[in-house]
Formats: sequence, structure tokens, C-alpha cells
Amino acid sequence: MDNRSTQLLKGTLDMCLLALLAQQPCYGYEMVQQLALHGLDLVSEGSIYPLLSRMLANGYIEGYLVSSTEGPSRKYYRLLPAGAKRLEQWQAEWETFARAVERLLEGEHSHDHGRSANSTTDLRPR
Repeated sequence: MDNRSTQLLKGTLDMCLLALLAQQPCYGYEMVQQLALHGLDLVSEGSIYPLLSRMLANGYIEGYLVSSTEGPSRKYYRLLPAGAKRLEQWQAEWETFARAVERLLEGEHSHDHGRSANSTTDLRPR
């Protein structure tokens, strides 16, 4: 991924983590693997733990330990009701934002606010 992709991911990674946890509880490395399966292979464990800590502090998720036969116990995370509500809000914001960008890229005008086709704010190429 390039720098632009990295910046886009930074702004949405917390939403992506909550979306994963809405499907099932996961531990950190498992989240990184799931993100990679969805094409977000730039994400490392080191980049998700600060977000998980913040989401724990905000009451969006909770962590719990599960014994592992393959080594030390793993810390799993699960979505809490406040996190599900926050995920819904972020999804709505994302959908609105993505639609607006898509319209812009396709050259559509949903609200021209009375501007003429020759307006300097018209973003279509001439």
C-alpha cells in the first residue's frame, strides 16, 4: 500500500476492528490475519494494540484471557453494546462519506446550489 492508502487506513482502522469483533471475538494476531484476508495487509499487530487499548478505555470492547494449547494464554476481545452502537455510527458516517466521494469521482452533482455549469467551483474537467 502507498502512503495515501496508509492514511485512509489510519482513519478507518478502529471501525474495521469493531466490524471484525461484531462477527466474533478475536485475539490481536487473528485480527491482523482477518484484515489481511480482506485486503488490508498493511496492518501490523503493533498498529492495532493502541486502538484496542483506547476502545477498551471507551467501553466499546472488553478483553479476556483464554488458555492456549500452543503457548501462553491469548487475550481475546469482544464487542460490547456501546461498541456496537459506535460501529453503527461510524458505518453511517463512512457510507455518507464514501457516497460523496464516489459522486465526486463520477462527476455527479447532488447539490449544485444554483451554480452555473461554468462556475469555478464545478470540479468536472473541461
